[in-house]
Amino acid sequence: MDAAQKFPVEIAVRNPAAIVRLLRPHQWIKNGLVLAALVFSQRLFVLGDALLAALAFVAFCALSSTGYVLNDIADREADRLNPEKCDRPLARGDLSVATARRIALGLGTVALILSILLGPHFLAIAVAYIALQFAYSLWAKGQVVIDVIVVAIGFVMRAFAGGAAIDVTVSPWLAFITFVLALLLVLARRRHELILLGDGADAHRGALSQYSVKLIDQMISIVAAATLVGYMIYTASAEVEAKLGTPHLYLTVPFVAFGILRYLYLIDERNEGGDPARLLLRDRPLMLAVVLWILTDIVLLYF
Repeated sequence: MDAAQKFPVEIAVRNPAAIVRLLRPHQWIKNGLVLAALVFSQRLFVLGDALLAALAFVAFCALSSTGYVLNDIADREADRLNPEKCDRPLARGDLSVATARRIALGLGTVALILSILLGPHFLAIAVAYIALQFAYSLWAKGQVVIDVIVVAIGFVMRAFAGGAAIDVTVSPWLAFITFVLALLLVLARRRHELILLGDGADAHRGALSQYSVKLIDQMISIVAAATLVGYMIYTASAEVEAKLGTPHLYLTVPFVAFGILRYLYLIDERNEGGDPARLLLRDRPLMLAVVLWILTDIVLLYF
C-alpha cells in the first residue's frame, strides 16, 4: 500500500475527536457571509444560484479550516501558554505536526477543486485568502493594528467570494459593513486576550504588548459606532431602496442595534469576547437577534 492509500486510514484511526477540534467546525458559522450576496441579490430561491452558493460555503469551510490548521502549527508553542488554547490538539500533543500538515494539504486540495469548479473569480479569491492566512500566520499577527485589519479583510473576502460564486457584484455597503463588524469582533478578541493573559500576553502574541485595554476600548467604540451608523444609513439609502425594491429595510435596524449592544455588554461586563462564534452559539439573546434579523431581511426582500 503506497503513502497515498495509507493517508485516509491513518487520519481516520488517529484520534478523530482531536481532528475535529483541529478543524474548528463551530467557526464555520463565519462562512455564512458567503451567502450574503445570494440573499441580498434576491436570488435565494433560484435553485442554481442557491446550489452554487452552498458549494462556495463548503469551499470556504475547507479553506478556513486549512487556515486554522496552519495557524495552530505556527502557534503551538505559544498556545501552550494560553489557558484557553492549551487544549488545542497540537498544543496538547494529541496530533503530530506531520499529521496536521497532511490534514491541511488534504483540505487545501478539496478547497482548490471546489474553487476551480466555481470559476476563475472565485478561485482567485480563494488563492488570495490562503495567501492572506500565510501572511497572517508568518508576519501580520505580530504587527499592531495590521493584525486586526488582516483578519477583517478575510471576512470581506468571504462576502466577495459569495458574489463571485453566483456572478453578482458585491455592494460596497456589504463590504464596508462586513469590514467594520469584523474589526469589532477581532478587537474584542484582543481585549479578551489582554485581560486573560495579563503580563504574559506578549509571550503569546507579540502585537499584544503594544495594545492596552484602554486603547482597544477606544477602537471598539469607533468601529461599533461605524457598524451601527453605517448599517442605518444603508437601510435608509434611496439607492438601496431602488435596487432592492423595498423601502422598509430600516425595520431590521432594531435587531442590529440590539446585537451590537448585547455584544458590547458581553465583552465588557462578562469578558466573553474570546471566541465570537462560540459566544453567538451560546448566548440565546444574541442568537435570537441574529435569527430575527435574517428572517426579517428575507421577508422584506422576497415577500
